[in-house]
Amino acid sequence: MENGEVYGATTEAHPGPGRGARSGLAAYFTLSRLSGFRRLKVLELVLSLLAFICEEVVSQCTLCGGLYFFEFVSCSAFLLSLLILIVYCTPVYDRVDPAKVKSSDFYITLGTGLVFFVASVIFALTHDNTITEIAAIVFGMLASLAYVADFSFMLREKCKEPQPRKGEAAVRREYLTEPLNA
Repeated sequence: MENGEVYGATTEAHPGPGRGARSGLAAYFTLSRLSGFRRLKVLELVLSLLAFICEEVVSQCTLCGGLYFFEFVSCSAFLLSLLILIVYCTPVYDRVDPAKVKSSDFYITLGTGLVFFVASVIFALTHDNTITEIAAIVFGMLASLAYVADFSFMLREKCKEPQPRKGEAAVRREYLTEPLNA
């Protein structure tokens, strides 16, 4: 400390994201992209997890096909919801094309909602009337409703986006009719 500076070479003016009040993984996780209807993603995650947990508590069944299908669908829905939330809430979103993320989210939400509804109906038709099975069916139906609501909000948002004008498409057709060797 010959020059009189106490904190000279080791002090950083702007500490990185891994230090400070939010450190570790919390520094990379943000809920800022989950504004508006995107908060339904958290509800989808929680409801699909609750449906999966209630289904896993079932100890016996007579017609197990519906139970096994519901187990697969609820677990898959939970994992897909978790994946989409991770993409939206971490810096991964900045590294990929946002249009592709929204498109993937659109189709994943539609497919998961429909399959979750079908699995819930099949499980409702084959269950043994235990309280855990009924709770799993209720959470499955609520989760499928959350997926359908999320899809409808995304569909409404997609319909509001400006579509390409017809004049632009007509110009491209003119170029296609010209011979290549002219």
